[in-house]
Amino acid sequence: MKKTVVAQWLRIVAGLMVFAFGVHLTIYANIGLAPWDCLGMGLAKHTPFNYGISMTLIAITVLVIDLLLKEKIGFGTIIDALLTGNFVQMFNSLNHLKENKSMLLGICIMLVGFVFMAIGMWIYMSACQCCGPRDALLVGLGKRMPGIPIGIVEILLWAFVLLIGYLLGGPVGIGTLISTFGAGLVMQLVYNLIGFEPRKLKHRDVPTVVKELM
Repeated sequence: MKKTVVAQWLRIVAGLMVFAFGVHLTIYANIGLAPWDCLGMGLAKHTPFNYGISMTLIAITVLVIDLLLKEKIGFGTIIDALLTGNFVQMFNSLNHLKENKSMLLGICIMLVGFVFMAIGMWIYMSACQCCGPRDALLVGLGKRMPGIPIGIVEILLWAFVLLIGYLLGGPVGIGTLISTFGAGLVMQLVYNLIGFEPRKLKHRDVPTVVKELM
């Protein structure tokens, strides 16, 4: 059982690396960022931290909020909070290609990024050790606003995050709009092609996994 859990942790890390590469592509596209990435870039502009550390700090903050909302937290949630932003920063640092200035090429690059993000999410979610902090936050807020459809709650959350990111100077453009509405569509298409249904997964929180290790 211990070997199985460790293998799942490695799967989570591998999935987050694939996901981070997808996020990197959406940044390299240079046509505007998704709300959370906009916030990370905005925060990096006003602090000594780079994008990776800024996103890690944001994720840890959201993780604390998740705990206060008493949402299920798994090792996948924790690993996501600590590694994803830094993986994206690594890919950003390794990319020495010229800055993209083509809108059409940028849209194509962003769409490819969405595919990598969807595949990465499939890989790490399949470990069944809970999702990332931001997803847990959405679920937690949704539970406390039962009269509002979860999709509307998500839009309100993203709008709030985007507003803060924009005020901090984060990049906003057509890519922001594409990310807000297109990422989910691409994800659904990819999952239909590979036959993956995230809602059928039975996630285990930290206490459950710790018991498996003992």
